[in-house]
Amino acid sequence: MKIAILGAGESGVGAALLAKAKGLEVFVSDKGEIKEQYKAKLATAAIPFEEGTHTLENILKADEIIKSPGIPGKAAVIQEANKKQIPVISEIEFAGRYTDAKFICITGTNGKTTTTLLTYHLLKNAGVNVGLAGNIGESLAEKVIENKHDYYVVELSSFQLDDMYQFKAHIAVLTNITPDHLDRYEYSMEKYAASKLRIAQNMTGADFFLFNADDENIRKAFDSASFGGTTIPFSLQGAEGAKVYFEDKKIKVTAKFYEGAVDTSKSGLIGKHNQYNTMAAVAVAKLMGVDDGEIEKGLETFENAEHRLQLIGIAKEVSYINDSKATNVEAVWYALEGIKQPIIWIAGGVDKGNDYSTLADLAREKVKVLVCLGKDNEKLKEAFGRVVPIIAETTSMDYAVRLSRSLATPGDVVLLSPACASFDLFDNYEHRGRRFKEAVEKIVLKK
Repeated sequence: MKIAILGAGESGVGAALLAKAKGLEVFVSDKGEIKEQYKAKLATAAIPFEEGTHTLENILKADEIIKSPGIPGKAAVIQEANKKQIPVISEIEFAGRYTDAKFICITGTNGKTTTTLLTYHLLKNAGVNVGLAGNIGESLAEKVIENKHDYYVVELSSFQLDDMYQFKAHIAVLTNITPDHLDRYEYSMEKYAASKLRIAQNMTGADFFLFNADDENIRKAFDSASFGGTTIPFSLQGAEGAKVYFEDKKIKVTAKFYEGAVDTSKSGLIGKHNQYNTMAAVAVAKLMGVDDGEIEKGLETFENAEHRLQLIGIAKEVSYINDSKATNVEAVWYALEGIKQPIIWIAGGVDKGNDYSTLADLAREKVKVLVCLGKDNEKLKEAFGRVVPIIAETTSMDYAVRLSRSLATPGDVVLLSPACASFDLFDNYEHRGRRFKEAVEKIVLKK
């Protein structure tokens, strides 16, 4: 069987290595430049590859194509494959064929990474033989080569879900659905929501679908009557039928035989959005048989990922928080809502068609300064010009941090939470977050 792989990043190279390990004929093609670390892996495994182009003659000889999530279905090479009726799948779909492990899959517009990391942490700390993979930055296919785990916690983006067909989750989590990446879905929320709900496809009565019952878009899109699995709604707002909810600082889980009341008072996660994330992760742990005390220990020891409301440091009673992963309005809303102190907000970048009006009330209440960090800040200035007392703009992260430090008073929070993509000034949101961290350490913390 011949496999062509489009894209030589983490997922593509992982798929190539798995295909090679299974004795398949593999060819890897990347229209961009392949990073040296991935070239080295391909070369060591003697897998032929090309970069800077897609040679259709070679690609279209394949019996099946595995494509990077970043390549849209409308790309010319995919259109040509469709004409020849060559199946196009994701790395996750491919990896699922080669393991009997069960999958705990997590998606959502916001919160999926925190929920994924927390779920993995709770299970691993409790002694479950579990691996971590997916959109979190680790290839599931490459992990499946050794196949040493009984379970995998897998973060899934909508782009990955689009190319998954036979794959089945044992436990699936949907944190929320809010507008994002709509350019990939013909600006249709219905199509975007349908993509997210693919996480629950192929489920049977022995499988569990956890979803945010307070989310209007999920309620509209999810057809519970035709769903084959077991639903476990979670809610902060007392939604009818909710099986996971907060009572004071305890999470109550009442799902079939899995019951518990888990104390969250020692968790370091802040904000209402993290209450949703924690409910989902705790419910998964209960379904996996983890006892309440073990879950509480895990909540206490969990440290969130970089670039997600990450505290960089405190100087002169001013906290500096890196939330570079907040690339849409909803994620910023959660950040502003969760922080109780006055905020100096650093935002901006490549606008994704954002409607900033939902942030106006929170900004008016909490934001004392808005520092626009981007090449084109007009939309931000227009949205908040009459809302925030002081607005400045720059294309320099160092300047943004210096200005924030000079305007901050004890008790303030300097928050990088951009609401935009990073590609005008940075390689990606991680690069932007690292630059913020470096600037804070150099200018403020004097490290």
